[in-house]
Amino acid sequence: MSTLRERQLNALKQMLNFNQAINKSIATEPTWKVLIYDRVGQDIISPLISIKELRDLGVTLHVQLHSDRDPIPEVPAVYFCAPSEENLGRICQDLDNGIYDQYHLNFISPISRQKLEDLAASAIQSNSVMNIHKIYDQYLNFICLEDDLFILKHQQSDSLSYYAINKGDTKDTEMEVIMDNIVESLFSVFVTIGNVPIIRSSKGNAAEMVAKKLDKKLRENLWDARNNLFHGNTGQAGSFSFTRPMLILLDRNIDMATPLHHTWTYQALAHDVLDLSLNSAKRAKKFRAKEELEKAECQKSNPTAVKPRSGPGQPPLVDSQPALRETIINIPIHGSTADERRRT
Repeated sequence: MSTLRERQLNALKQMLNFNQAINKSIATEPTWKVLIYDRVGQDIISPLISIKELRDLGVTLHVQLHSDRDPIPEVPAVYFCAPSEENLGRICQDLDNGIYDQYHLNFISPISRQKLEDLAASAIQSNSVMNIHKIYDQYLNFICLEDDLFILKHQQSDSLSYYAINKGDTKDTEMEVIMDNIVESLFSVFVTIGNVPIIRSSKGNAAEMVAKKLDKKLRENLWDARNNLFHGNTGQAGSFSFTRPMLILLDRNIDMATPLHHTWTYQALAHDVLDLSLNSAKRAKKFRAKEELEKAECQKSNPTAVKPRSGPGQPPLVDSQPALRETIINIPIHGSTADERRRT
């Protein structure tokens, strides 16, 4: 059974193949393309696909959606971004300027009908309808860091936080938006898994609100047989599998002490004491009166990642230059016999 990380990675690779299934049995030359993403899309892609892997998938150039870009004729462009007003405005601007030859638009979460009509009107006005080849809702609105670990909050999103939900001046409309964002992300997780969960939650708090909204969204999707996202999901286990996952939603208020403790795992300790984000840890180091920023990454595919980080079989934090790995993070990455005795 494939993990959530593998499923999201396969979905991204298929997206970069113009949403066509990749035939591994036949070696074909990839079509060269440009990848355009916003900050949310970048946060989703960066823990999963390296620059080398992007090149292997035919991506010759990857740039931010809102950066200054020169026209590249006769080259298809794959867009991967959230369907926000700002992003759609920039896409319409690209259509009007004719920056690329083909546009493959992939939205991280579903685009509303009104926004889709506005996009169509802009394409008609700029006479670029024929250049838009595909528009897809990818349902990938979550960040997968490990096989069994994902987060919903990207780097520039302050709304999905404990403070935002529990502060005293939060309006009902703001709370509704926060709950909808959480539900949309959780729905994307289970669409990627290809299975309908059994939902359990605590009562009388935000967790119950999320559970009810997610249950309603799942039922509405299952009711529509033609657009059922859990039917025929690439041959994987579907909604009627006998082994359904269980989703347990709990409010942080029921256990306030746990986040205040340092755990015994190196992973959690690095998160507490280092600037750790999206599997990358950064630390400033002074060298000859100059302050440099060193970076270490947790890469599952790295051959040097052989020692336990938080348990057997899991990779440690490793630097992109293994020779400097020991000097970058001043914590015992490899551990020792004494460390193992203390943990047991």
